[in-house]
Amino acid sequence: MLNLLGVSVDGVIRDARGRLPGDSLALLWNVVFRLPFFFRLKKRSLVRGIVLAMSAFAISLRLGGFPDINALHSSVWQIVPALIAFWGMAETVRCLERRWTLYHAGVLVLLYTDLMILTMAVVLLIYP
Repeated sequence: MLNLLGVSVDGVIRDARGRLPGDSLALLWNVVFRLPFFFRLKKRSLVRGIVLAMSAFAISLRLGGFPDINALHSSVWQIVPALIAFWGMAETVRCLERRWTLYHAGVLVLLYTDLMILTMAVVLLIYP
């Protein structure tokens, strides 16, 4: 039984038909199992592009034998960080806007850093 405010006797807010708001399974799925913005691939995310590029940078340095300068070597596995860096660059390109703003300039700077990371991964792939 509902009172005038739509609150039932047990204190739970219900709609006009007496159902709880959000009874549908889709709404429950979106509320409970909602992915963080980082994993929503259909949405543009500058954070995703930065994280992918920086992880490609770290993986590429480790695969190249970075901490020891005498142990630098090429590896066939350098293709993986190069692909990750390209993916991060593509995610950064998706964040470009049509109008020129300071945000647009910042995204262009990030694109330049992504290009340097991609170039470094390819050089470490070819380097003997």
